Amino acid sequence: MMPRLKTQAAKDNLLRRVRRQRLKSITILPSLITILNGVCGFAAIVFASNAVTAGTGDFSYHKLHLPYFAMSGYMILLAMIADTLDGRVARMSKSTSSFGGQLDSLCDIISFGVAPAFLMLKILEYKLGLSGLNDTTLASFLERFIWLAAAAYISCVAIRLARFNVENEEDESAHMSFVGLPTPAAAGVIVSLIIFHQETLPELSAKSTFAYTFCENAIIFSLPFLALSMAVLMVSRIRYPHILNQYIKGKKPFAHFIRILLFLGLVIWSRQAALLIIFCSFAASGFVKWFYYKIIKKNSALLNKNTPAAATD
Repeated sequence: MMPRLKTQAAKDNLLRRVRRQRLKSITILPSLITILNGVCGFAAIVFASNAVTAGTGDFSYHKLHLPYFAMSGYMILLAMIADTLDGRVARMSKSTSSFGGQLDSLCDIISFGVAPAFLMLKILEYKLGLSGLNDTTLASFLERFIWLAAAAYISCVAIRLARFNVENEEDESAHMSFVGLPTPAAAGVIVSLIIFHQETLPELSAKSTFAYTFCENAIIFSLPFLALSMAVLMVSRIRYPHILNQYIKGKKPFAHFIRILLFLGLVIWSRQAALLIIFCSFAASGFVKWFYYKIIKKNSALLNKNTPAAATD
């Protein structure tokens, strides 16, 4: 009889723990903004799918006329805005929670993992299918390599988000830098290149067919390598600055204000070129700093240390 009572007591304890862990309430506004992030990622996947069936047709709504691939990219950019706002709203209202962090990561893997990889996959399938590759061996190799790059990118996004959830601190003062390239920035590099390809590059075809063909081939064939590079940077331990907290929030040097004005001027001049320059510069900056301090400066210090001092008369 005693073992049975112990078993029943263990079951009661388990049920009590489950009841205590049950989610009773959530913060509505930050959660809605986070859901908007995921919905925008889903919309980006839908637009990328429609681009293949639409062919050369554009997405049209009232006065808005954009290529489907570009529209897919803008949906991912909209998801980035929602991703920036949800955490900010939660911290301002002092309503950060484990639920919000988990929901944010689930939406991020859709918007900044699956959606950019799917967008890259579809535009490459579409463009390479139009190029008329006769060599089936080459076509098969390219197709497998593109799938591998997309799968590696998604996997590293999942690893990056899981690591962030484990190591993240809710204190705002701890959010001054990121370990590894943030997933929105990695998605931004791929998306900005595709938007530039879809909106700005066609203007070049009227001026020079050779230049247009060269630039298009360079963009298309560099996309899988770029996705692999972003995947490696995301899971690396290279530090990247938190732009909002380090350069915009609070009192900053006057030089920061001038840089922001230059960026705004670039956006007004050409939003496609501005997006490409901003995202690519940010992704490259962390690697360049790491390479300089860890490789070049370290080797220079070792060389100076091992070099005997010059003899003096």
